[in-house]
Amino acid sequence: MKSLVPAGLPAASPERSAIPDFFTHLWAVTDSELRKLRHDPFELATRAVQPTLWLVVFGQVMARVRGFPTGGRLGYLTFMAPGILAQSVLFIAIFYGIATIWERDLGILHKYLVSPASRVALVLGKALSAGARGLTQAVFVYLLAIVLHIDANFNPAAIALVLVIVILGSAMFATLSLIIACLVKTRERFMGIGQVLTMPLFFASNAIYPLSLMPNWLRGISAVNPLTYQVDALRALMVHGGGSTLGVGIDFAVMAITLAVFVTVGARLYPTVIV
Repeated sequence: MKSLVPAGLPAASPERSAIPDFFTHLWAVTDSELRKLRHDPFELATRAVQPTLWLVVFGQVMARVRGFPTGGRLGYLTFMAPGILAQSVLFIAIFYGIATIWERDLGILHKYLVSPASRVALVLGKALSAGARGLTQAVFVYLLAIVLHIDANFNPAAIALVLVIVILGSAMFATLSLIIACLVKTRERFMGIGQVLTMPLFFASNAIYPLSLMPNWLRGISAVNPLTYQVDALRALMVHGGGSTLGVGIDFAVMAITLAVFVTVGARLYPTVIV
């Protein structure tokens, strides 16, 4: 009888403990998703368009406006760069769930669900593969920072932490996207909800203007917006003189807790997408 376990996903073995099996399954799911990216490198080039337009066009124009209190002598382009990185990560990850609907229609999802991998490993594996796509955006933004003379922090430790924040943010929003896919179950509804979510998440954050400029009601919304914490952490780590309004430790904790909640919910809802 032909195995129902997807290619690359090892079968369960009674001699192996649960923890090594979990990480083996996690890597198998992540690797299967990354292969799609390796087979379509043109996607990387198209992903570079959005941050380029925001920094080169919007950023250059808004840099001439002197009314933004960006903090000290921080230029607007420097202030904006971490926010555009976070925005690029968001825009990639928030539509990641549509792949789940495609996998259901092609029958791939059914094979995943009868495999020995836990639902958490399946959901977290897909989330981590979204993180790899987010890393490509970080590379593009750092290259743009060099070209546009943005005062970026190229300290290796700072860059390493930026990459961790990018992976965490990508995984967080990709898991939210998967939850939406499990709830709506159709590509048309998913695309509509994804488009509705992206702009409010972006503009109700500190990506392109500081929290101090927001009215109180919008500041309250930004406090529960995960993107706000990602931008705050990136701004403290990615550019010289950026600083953190909320504290990098708090930013990281909020993102990690949010991801844990999303993965838990996503793992419970994942099987329902085929119903």
